[in-house]
Amino acid sequence: MPGKGDAPVLPGARAIARHVRISPMKARRVVNLVRGLPAKEALTVLQFAPQAASEQVYKVLASAIANAENNERLDPDALLVSEAFVDEGPTMKRFRPRAQGRAYRIRKRTCHITVAVEAVAPAAPKKSAAKKAAPAQQAEAAETESKTEGAE
Repeated sequence: MPGKGDAPVLPGARAIARHVRISPMKARRVVNLVRGLPAKEALTVLQFAPQAASEQVYKVLASAIANAENNERLDPDALLVSEAFVDEGPTMKRFRPRAQGRAYRIRKRTCHITVAVEAVAPAAPKKSAAKKAAPAQQAEAAETESKTEGAE
């Protein structure tokens, strides 16, 4: 995907579902849940989200992951949801008969769901292990100092 300016372009893929028969505001509630999450974790969140729009967003995200895996040869475990947004689609106008010969307009809204994933470097567990080990080493050093002070 082309980048803006001199920023490095991270490898990734995207998927778009157009003319989805869900109101854009309802779809945005679901999309906001997964933006910025790792792709596998986002799929899990969508799988158990109670909103009806989560099924459609799940399909789009799964398609974006499949695009990254098959077209870009990226590892699906190292993907992050970099972009996720919902645009308003065309609105179908229908009429409902009302009292005294009147007609009320019913708006059946649609939306376009776009999800983009990008590859991120897998987090190195060695650094986090070193950070966890450092406080333990400091505690041991403090214990030896207190023992030596007590012996004096």
